[in-house]
Amino acid sequence: MDDDELKRLFETTHAETRRHFDVVAEDLRRDIQAVAEGVISVSERLDNFRTEVKEEFAEVRSMIKFSHAELDRRVRTLEDGQHKLEEIVSELQARVERLESPTH
Repeated sequence: MDDDELKRLFETTHAETRRHFDVVAEDLRRDIQAVAEGVISVSERLDNFRTEVKEEFAEVRSMIKFSHAELDRRVRTLEDGQHKLEEIVSELQARVERLESPTH
């Protein structure tokens, strides 16, 4: 093999290698683009999910706040009723003690 043949073989091999590299590089670009689009899609869906969760959480907090206020009102009503009953019982006990006392 002389120098010219060797040079042509090298140039041919180089050109084939370059074409193969270009094809592989283009495939990689498409794959990278597909992955990037997938990441963007997942990111958008995650943002939407985050927004939905925040809205639902705000609704739940509002319902809990309302429920707590209602429960607090009911407990206070029961406590007031209990205090009134305790006062009545105390008054009745005092009356019974007065009625049962020997000086009467």
